[in-house]
Amino acid sequence: MSSTHAERDQGRPYHHGALREALIEASIALASEGGPDRVILREAARAAGVSHSAAYRHFRDREELLAEVSAHARHELAKEMSRRVGRTKDPRKRLRAVGTAYVDFALTRTGLFRTAFTAHPATSEVAAEADDGSGSPEPLEVLGRVLDETVTAGLLEPELRPGAAIAAWSAKCSTSPISRSENGRTSFRAAAITPISWPS
Repeated sequence: MSSTHAERDQGRPYHHGALREALIEASIALASEGGPDRVILREAARAAGVSHSAAYRHFRDREELLAEVSAHARHELAKEMSRRVGRTKDPRKRLRAVGTAYVDFALTRTGLFRTAFTAHPATSEVAAEADDGSGSPEPLEVLGRVLDETVTAGLLEPELRPGAAIAAWSAKCSTSPISRSENGRTSFRAAAITPISWPS
């Protein structure tokens, strides 16, 4: 948006310099409190101290605003995953760190977690390849990198790598263990049959 402070709404001067950012920040706070259903343009405008008509100059509708908040939530989850993955160099522990970060984020930041995948499913092409120019990775991208490391370490058979991220993500970190063959390689069972959890 323009950096001018002369933006007006119904003849009233707008006193903030970055309305779009203020609306996004207000919406993030709303989502943190009550999930995606709380992200409403009128509510965000009220929290930012402006009229709702001013908000519509920066977002076509609620869905466009929600997409911004959803992206923020996914990036927060990806950052937490990356932070925990960075604590160890062991491929198995790094994979487990992705799962525990996912679960802990869901438990401790429930509102944002529920909002994270509202705009599109985590396992969609959009989510896997999304690039909003922020340079922040998507959660599925973090998982994919760690899975690639398990292939390099000989823990996951290369032929099982395609689709492994989708299978692991869809399993939502359930309690059933990933099976291992006798040679120590990791075997991903179909999530539709037996859910996958993270190896210890």
